[in-house]
This record gives sequence, structure tokens and C-alpha cells, in this order.
Amino acid sequence: MGSKVINLTTVDGLRLDARWHEGGGDRAVVLAHGLTVDLDENGLFEPLAEKLVARGLSVLRFSFRGHGGSDGIDTETTIAGERMDLRAAVDWVGRPVALLGSSFGAVSVSLSLAELGDTVRAVVLWQPVLDLRRTFLAPELPRGRVLYRGWNRGTLDIEGRFRLGTALYGELGTVDPLWAFRWSTPPALVVHGDADSLVSHEIARETAQRRPDTDWHSVPGAEHGFLEPAAAADVVGVTARWLASGTP
Repeated sequence: MGSKVINLTTVDGLRLDARWHEGGGDRAVVLAHGLTVDLDENGLFEPLAEKLVARGLSVLRFSFRGHGGSDGIDTETTIAGERMDLRAAVDWVGRPVALLGSSFGAVSVSLSLAELGDTVRAVVLWQPVLDLRRTFLAPELPRGRVLYRGWNRGTLDIEGRFRLGTALYGELGTVDPLWAFRWSTPPALVVHGDADSLVSHEIARETAQRRPDTDWHSVPGAEHGFLEPAAAADVVGVTARWLASGTP
């Protein structure tokens, strides 16, 4: 197994760093990472792709603009831009897909579901940012209160790894990914760590349990990012089995 670099270009002319993992079947999955990381998603996306390819599913993973090896700069990251990136990825695949959005990647995935319609056969959300106000504007969790303090006064440096800009801050009160996901129709799986100190496990749980045709999986002791080896193995395994079950 392995992957090949593909030419993925957005409608506004940006080149995105992207990899295609060919599974040989007619089902495909597009992986959308979170803020501050890239198409590797803290080392989780490649092993997930390998497991899916072994089950006959093809996988496209890419870095959003301003992330990893893609064009753009971090401070110009916006939700609107990430939705264009996601659309470019789905269009490149050229057939119905399952979408996986991790953390902030769940925002563009959720908001794009209505637009993409029947092209999306299934959705997986890992540790999803669903309530933008409670995550960023008035953060309720301890790590969020530290990281996002003072963002409204300009560019925000995230631990020296990534800089958030004012354009993204200005979008946060204008869109509602929770509503968009809640009222979408594809079957879904939501996975979240119960020790997440950045993005609410409770919001994800309540949303998953209220939404029809949605499976819920809580990862014991997992912080944001699923960086613990046991948590990473759990998340990748559960997701691969669910996507390969015939749902997409």
C-alpha cells in the first residue's frame, strides 16, 4: 500500500498538498483535519487510510490552505476558504464519498453537507467543534480559556504552532455548524475523548444522541487530539470498522 501526490487546486487558484490512497473499490473517504495540523492529523490519518485501503476503500487526505505544504498563510485561514478546499477535494474524487472532519475540520464538513447533498453518503466527526461560541468566543473549557484569550484584539498565536487571524474571528458568530450537522441526513459516527479540555465532549454527545441515524463513541481518558497511543488505536479502529461496514 502507499499513496500518491495529486494535483488538487481550489476554485480560487490555491494548490493544496494532497495524497490519494487507492483502495480498488468504488467507495471513497475524504479526510479533513483540524486547525494547526495538516493532512497527517497528528499521525492518525495515514494509519486510518491504510486500514481503509485494506478494506477496499480509497482515501483522499489533504492540507487546508495555510496548513502544511498547501498554499496560503495561517493568518488568512477562514471557514469560507476551508469550505472551498473541501469542495475541491470532493470534486476531485468525482463520486459519492464519506467525509471525516476532525476538530475544526468538522466545521467545514458540517456546513458543506447541505450544499454537497447526495454526494455525501456518510459522515464521521472526531472531537468536533460544533458550538463556535462556546469553543472560541466564550470558551467554557480550561484549555480554550487559555488559548483564545485576547483573540478579538488581533492575530492570535497558538503555542508558536499556528496564528489565527481576525478574518476567521469575524466568521465565528455568523455560522452554525451544530445546526447544519443536526439537520443533515447522512448516517454519522461521532467520536470524542471524555477528557477533552479544549472542545466539549458533552456538546458532541448530546448532538449525536439527538440526531437520527447517528452512532456515538466516547474514548475514555482521551484529551483533544487523541494523542495517547491507546486512544489513537481506539479511534482509528472504530472509525475504520464503521466506514467499512457498508454505511458509506
